[in-house]
Amino acid sequence: MSSLTRRQLLVLGATGAGAIVVGGAGLWWTTTGGPRLTGGADLIQPETLVSRDGVLELDLIAAPARIEVGGREAFVQAFNDSLPGPTLHVAPGDTIGVAMHNQLRTPTNLHVHGLHVSSEGNGDNPFVSIDPDESFDYEFALPADHPPGTYWYHPHRHGHVAEQVGAGLYGAIIVEDPEPVAVTRERVMVISDLTLDASGNLAEVNQMQQMVGREGELVLVNGQFRPQITAAPGERERWRIVNACPSRYLRLQLAGQQVRLFSRDLGRLPTPEEVTEVIIAPGNRIELLVEATEGSSALVAAPVDRGGMGAMMGGAMMGDNEPGNDEPIRLLTLEVSGAPATRLAPVSRGPALRDLRKEPVVATRTVDFAMGMAGGMGGDRPMMGGGGRDEATTMMTFTINGQEFDPDRTDISVATGTVEQWTLTNSSPMDHPVHLHVWPMQIIDDGDRELSEPRWQDVVNVPAFGNVKVLIAFDDFPGRTVYHCHILDHEDQGMMGTVEAR
Repeated sequence: MSSLTRRQLLVLGATGAGAIVVGGAGLWWTTTGGPRLTGGADLIQPETLVSRDGVLELDLIAAPARIEVGGREAFVQAFNDSLPGPTLHVAPGDTIGVAMHNQLRTPTNLHVHGLHVSSEGNGDNPFVSIDPDESFDYEFALPADHPPGTYWYHPHRHGHVAEQVGAGLYGAIIVEDPEPVAVTRERVMVISDLTLDASGNLAEVNQMQQMVGREGELVLVNGQFRPQITAAPGERERWRIVNACPSRYLRLQLAGQQVRLFSRDLGRLPTPEEVTEVIIAPGNRIELLVEATEGSSALVAAPVDRGGMGAMMGGAMMGDNEPGNDEPIRLLTLEVSGAPATRLAPVSRGPALRDLRKEPVVATRTVDFAMGMAGGMGGDRPMMGGGGRDEATTMMTFTINGQEFDPDRTDISVATGTVEQWTLTNSSPMDHPVHLHVWPMQIIDDGDRELSEPRWQDVVNVPAFGNVKVLIAFDDFPGRTVYHCHILDHEDQGMMGTVEAR
């Protein structure tokens, strides 16, 4: 792709400067001496479950699974024995009923990431805990005006989120657009990463990896290693991309193709934006319109820096445990050939986005995401120590406004029907992608500049030692839920707070 403008770098995420050095794929077979993985198979679309008469009901089983990755056997965890789980296709106003069955060895639950639904009772309730061999019936009722877009689901049982998502428990949700877009085809692409040992089992994650946020050595698309897709010149495809990695940022490039950003997280942009690359943090989703141009192109995740722990530790002890490296990762190949396709109608302009700057703000808050060190021994937090048993051990803390997560404490109380301004600050040397359940956020200042047009996201990247200002409309859905860092290891270790709307 062509050289980047700052606007293109800032297409997604509150800032382009703070994402990740993307980790390389392939260490599984090179370090273990095993055979190389095989890629190049056709990209398989996940099973799609479509609502009927306003209802989608399904059984969702979280369990160990045996799948094939690049021609080798892998033992993971999955929904309904599939990596990713089934895609749920619904319309605004529909109700999703999920009978969730836990066949894991640890407690779990379910979060419908990005959906604007109630958090109470059997809704999108992060405080539900489903024990092993137990079940729970969820019901998610979408409002009639729910924004269309690409969303996703994954476990959210505090203390087990990174482990379970990293093991393979995730799937896409599509809320259809009331006004269809003229495309030749749509593709769902759920991008994830994991690390496997020589036997194909999930590798252990050490304390240092948990502290910086785990990044798997294999980066997969729909559970496949370097698949391929084909198209004819002139075809227009809609790619629905989910970043389901526990910690990895994705700087996506597709050289040689005409690419427009159609949607970020929720809704659609009024006018699709031509882009050369897009940075998406963990939990973010995008939709791209790809106008196929003859030739062979690779979808690549290029390196981006999301910071590291070296600054906190004086540069000592980190070495290879710093996140990622400087090697780009090829995710899939697009082969475009054959007779040119019939030209499709232009993409119509989307509706104007709501701008909360025109509405009264009733409260302003500052929410600080921090990492620190405290001397001590024991506990479950990652600890850093010297080589001897008698040397001091340092325990890392992951806090919001100086406090670790407590499910029994309410950190922020808000009034339904009001708009608030939150300044999200980051006093640590690593980026933190901030996710608020139930209510999306309008970014008004990314730390470098005020934004002239509304930008809505439900995961907002806050760069190391930076800040981002957002507006939040607590229009409806009284109840209690959470906000947290979507580096899922950080969330599991305390970087999460509670908010209650009354």
